[in-house]
Amino acid sequence: MKVLIVNTLDIVGGAARAAYRLHQALLMQGVDSQMLVQSKISDDFRVLAPETTLKKYLSKLRPVLDSLPVRLYKHRSKTLFSTSYLPFSDMVERINTLNPDIVHLHWITSGMMRIEDVARINAPIVWSLHDDWAITGGCHIKWDCERFKAQCGLCPRLGSNRENDLSRKVFNRKKETYSKIRDLTVIGLSRWMVSCVNESSLFSNRNVLNIPNPIDVSTFSPFSKNDARKLFNLPSGKKLVLFGANSATSDINKGFSELSVALESVDAENTELIIFGSSEPQIAQGFKQKVHYLGHLYDDVSLRIIYNAADVMVVPSLQESFGQTAVESMACGTPVVAFGATGLLDIVDHLENGYLATPYDTSDLARGIEIMLNADNYAELCQNARDKILREFDSSIVADKFIELYEKLIINPVL
Repeated sequence: MKVLIVNTLDIVGGAARAAYRLHQALLMQGVDSQMLVQSKISDDFRVLAPETTLKKYLSKLRPVLDSLPVRLYKHRSKTLFSTSYLPFSDMVERINTLNPDIVHLHWITSGMMRIEDVARINAPIVWSLHDDWAITGGCHIKWDCERFKAQCGLCPRLGSNRENDLSRKVFNRKKETYSKIRDLTVIGLSRWMVSCVNESSLFSNRNVLNIPNPIDVSTFSPFSKNDARKLFNLPSGKKLVLFGANSATSDINKGFSELSVALESVDAENTELIIFGSSEPQIAQGFKQKVHYLGHLYDDVSLRIIYNAADVMVVPSLQESFGQTAVESMACGTPVVAFGATGLLDIVDHLENGYLATPYDTSDLARGIEIMLNADNYAELCQNARDKILREFDSSIVADKFIELYEKLIINPVL
């Protein structure tokens, strides 16, 4: 079986890490897996990317060019909006030349290919949705907007007051393109994401399945807390709260503002905060607690160590299609506090392996942090967290689910 995983990047960003982990898990199960990306960071020879100097330069330029139509909307929000209009990508030609049995799409924006290109892929398509982009008129995070259920327009992410705006035009391009795709299976990484897909008019009458992202439970595993703290020069006698994500403090969806408010009600004398994914700002952000800024952590070894150094991981995201940092933390045996909404509902079990705060109540978020830090059954919470990941998200389990799906699609293609 020959599977081609397609993602804009290979190992940078949540979707890229998830796609690459699936690629590795498939290889471990004996599947002939390759990745095709627009920009390559790893040295994995099975990851294919532009090779000539000119194509490498264009791959860095394409995200900027693809964003130009969005920049015309002066009142747009800071959340990502992708049009995927940029022509002259050779990605589909490469996909069809490689002639895989299955093409598994993941995050394919930032100018990687036009929306219309997806319909030109010859092989059966599996598409894992890492955010809302595939079901909307261009926004990656819809929050409480429900216009995607019909046809978008009057887009709040664009700050638009017109029905026939860019979001409506992108939506209509997707509608026309998706109608031409013969063999497509849509993967929601969580039950919440599946429900969103089923509500979208773009994917009506499509096969939609819930299969999560995989995680290597040998890489992400418990490790001596004291040793972990020594490696990062963190105090041994304090309770440590961990928060982290890509652009942790600047991406408003990751909930840094909500965490900041919550921590005003959390003990400061015995508690300190660790932040990864952002560097220390020039102007102090006014936390009561001492803060340790670790910057960006690019490798799984460093992530494993910092998850084990912490007493609790806080994932206060406003919306998550899955919740990858929560899974990583729990695989290391560190309980998670999150808002009880969206994809995190599949991962955190309230008071069993973490705490699900009332969305988006910062007082309850603070309560959850305090409960986890001071729980009499803390060791049990840690073991429950690890056990949950072993049961449901281990790489071999998830890979087997995808292999079963791939085999069905190969045996019974849509003609």
